[in-house]
Order: sequence, then C-alpha cells, then structure tokens
Amino acid sequence: MGKDKAKGKEKDKAKDKTAAQAAADPLSVFDIDNPVLAPEIADRALSSGGYPYDKKLKKKDYEAELEKLQVELVKVQAWVRETGRRLVLVFEGRDSAGKGGTIFVVRQYMNPRYARIVALTKPTETELGQWYFQRYVDEMPTRGEIVLFDRSWYNRAGVEPVMGFCTPEENVAFLAQTPTFEKMLVDDGIILFKFWLNIGREAQLERFHERRHNPLKTWKLSPIDIAALSKWDAYSEARDRMMPLTDTDWAPWTVVRANDQKRARLEVIRFLLQTLDYPDKDEAVAIPPDPKILGSGLDFIAGA
Repeated sequence: MGKDKAKGKEKDKAKDKTAAQAAADPLSVFDIDNPVLAPEIADRALSSGGYPYDKKLKKKDYEAELEKLQVELVKVQAWVRETGRRLVLVFEGRDSAGKGGTIFVVRQYMNPRYARIVALTKPTETELGQWYFQRYVDEMPTRGEIVLFDRSWYNRAGVEPVMGFCTPEENVAFLAQTPTFEKMLVDDGIILFKFWLNIGREAQLERFHERRHNPLKTWKLSPIDIAALSKWDAYSEARDRMMPLTDTDWAPWTVVRANDQKRARLEVIRFLLQTLDYPDKDEAVAIPPDPKILGSGLDFIAGA
C-alpha cells in the first residue's frame, strides 16, 4: 500500500505540473496531429480569455432565437434595397475566431444578388503595385447593397506585420491612413460596422485541432494557421496597437467575445438590429445585445 500511495502522489504531482505548464503555455501540451485533444486544453477552452459563461448556449435555444433574428435581417435588406442605403460589415479577429460562420448566418436568408461576401486572396502582382486600399475600394457596395468582408484592409494591421508580409513602415502608414480612409467611406454615406471577434488561447487551439481532424473542415486549416500557432503574443500586440488608433467616433470597433460561436452570432445580429432604424422592427426580437458578450474597443478585451 505504501508503494501504491507513493506512486499515486507522484502521478498527482506530475499531473499538477502538466496542468500548470499548460496554463502558462498551452502549446506545451498541444499536439495538432494527435486525434485526442489534450484535456488541459479541452477543459479550459470555453473559459479561456476570461469568457463570462461556463456553458455553451444550447442548440435548440440558439436555433429558435436565430430564426427570429434572421426574419428581422430580411426586413433590413428590404429597407436597404428600398432606400438605396449601402452597408459594409467588416469581420476581423484571429484565425478560427468564427468570422465565416457569423457572416453565413447574417446573410443566410438575404437575397444574394444584393448581399455579397468579400474574402480576398493574397494580392496579385498588379495589386501589390497599387495604393493599398484600392482593391478594397473596388468591392464597396452600390446603392441598395450589403457587403460583408471576411477579413479586410485590416490584414495590414494583423497578419501582414506579424508574418512579415509588409514592412514596419507600411504598417505604420496604414494605421495613420485608415481613420481617414474610413471617414471618407462614412462621409459618402456608407454605413460601416467593424466587428472584432475575440477568442481565448485554448479556444483557438481547440478549433485548430478540430479543423485538423474533422474531414469536413480540413480545408479551413492553412499553412498560415500552423505558423500562427506560436505567434499568439505577436498577434495580441498587433491588435492592441491597431485598435486604439482605428477605433474612431465614425468607425468604432465592436468587440464580440466569441468562445461560444452561437452566442457570438446572435449578439452580432442583435447589435445590427438595434443600431439600424428600419421599418416594422419587432422590438421584442431586436433587443439589446448581451453586455457580457458584446462591447466596445480594446477596453472590453482588457476587461475579459
């Protein structure tokens, strides 16, 4: 019995040591090729980054709420068409933050002729020789149209400087020019929304792991994703440098805590419905977003 107890204590100590290492550096226990996700990551995924809920929203509750909200989005598109409004929705955040899924449910029941998703690939040689914003200007909406950017000009604030795809001088110039660029859009009548989907470290690793081992999602895992695994802090620094400089009165950042993708999607839609003054709004559906999930600017991220 004495030997068994001693072995048990040694195992407990080793387990505690592993847990402590994982808390300090989740990558120390992460193996993307292992089909079993390390429990130290799985157990902390939802709560990572200071996420305020300890359980995910139930699927049946999510689907019931989503349908009602999407009915309102159909009304929004009708109003945009009838009035000739122009809407631009920018979705940014770390890799696997849930941008694509959120865009999908926002646009799902809209007429796709007048609601476009823009997800540009890397610039061509011609585009590299142009004004940086030029290829994004080409994608701006015409009257009665909604454009949803799955990543945007903010590539130059995040992935480009972190991965060495632009020079430090180009990054500095971008941060200086962006508020003016966005003011030009807004002054011309474009209604501009900027969403930053924020996730915790373990939540990101869990999603990368799923992409690696779910045959329906392997296409989502890119070499850039793999390279980004060891650059969490660099991405955080880039975000924290970018956001205060581009969070303006005319184009503020709306931050969404997105560890639970279902909650994040609902709150993004609620924010849109609350902000837009469209006819026949159902006030029982278009309620204010959850302040635990959706807030403003870098202070909201820091408060997680």
